[in-house]
Amino acid sequence: MDDIHTGGDGMENTVTDIKDGDQTSFIYCCGAITEVLKCGPSHLHNGHKLLFLVIPGNPGVVGFYRTFLQTLCSMFGNRHPVWAVSHAGHCEPPASMDMVEDASSAADGDVFGLNGQVEHKLTFLRTFVPKEVNLVLVGHSIGCYIILETMKRDPSLKVLKAVMLFPTIERMALTPQGKVMTPVLCHMRYMAYLPIFLLSLLPQGLKRGLVQLLLGGLGSLDSCVVPAAVGLLSGDCAANAVYMGGQEMKKVLERDNLTIKKNLEKLLFYYGAADPWCPVRYYDDIKMAFPTGDFRLCENGFRHAFVLDAGREVAEMVAEWIKSDVRT
Repeated sequence: MDDIHTGGDGMENTVTDIKDGDQTSFIYCCGAITEVLKCGPSHLHNGHKLLFLVIPGNPGVVGFYRTFLQTLCSMFGNRHPVWAVSHAGHCEPPASMDMVEDASSAADGDVFGLNGQVEHKLTFLRTFVPKEVNLVLVGHSIGCYIILETMKRDPSLKVLKAVMLFPTIERMALTPQGKVMTPVLCHMRYMAYLPIFLLSLLPQGLKRGLVQLLLGGLGSLDSCVVPAAVGLLSGDCAANAVYMGGQEMKKVLERDNLTIKKNLEKLLFYYGAADPWCPVRYYDDIKMAFPTGDFRLCENGFRHAFVLDAGREVAEMVAEWIKSDVRT
């Protein structure tokens, strides 16, 4: 039985696994399979008034963030719950669950699209996080866009701080990587589904070997990356990530200056110095637009996908940045 506190509004068909002190729960949220990775205290009750919640990039596989979560949790003495919630449909369901609880309702809400993923996070917060709990939100890549949209749509959320790591919050299709990926994600998406399907048919051992081969040239790869990537190759997960990516190219256009202005004191942005998804000129532009904001440029050479090899280092930085905002 899942041990997420639901405030009396539980969900059926939940599966929980405990490994290395972390807990992974599979639930249905907005009718779609959702994975929640939890470090530290697993229950939210009167003794825990603060929750760290990580919103991932795309693909939204929480397993990629295991080292990041563990480090962030330990930096605050394991006193606060630190959770990451996957994007809808970006996780491989356990054997006892399907990708969607109700195919018609999931399709009606387009839960796998970008807007659906924003509503998915709002529903998760409203269902599983008591209203009195303060939030430290940590977004990565498109997770930053989702956080801004979440804060815009529900201003009542008690957000103490929102940390935006390598934020893709504007003009994604015009970035160097966006120019390469937009034709693939928007115009050749269905062509990508065939190789995804074929990869999903491979035995787990071959999938693992393929992932290690593809990522082996990236240097000191975090050990949590390989099993997370293997799970992504289940077929539907990767297809849902591709679909969401196409919508990102089409819908992440102008920066939401109004929401940023309203929440400027709560926001901290960290830009990469050589990020093909978010060039330095975007950092310069937002600094000029909001001269009193907290905008930082990476000086450590971290890549956009920092979870591949620098989850611990980035988590340590985040903890230092926000320790004055978090009373431990």
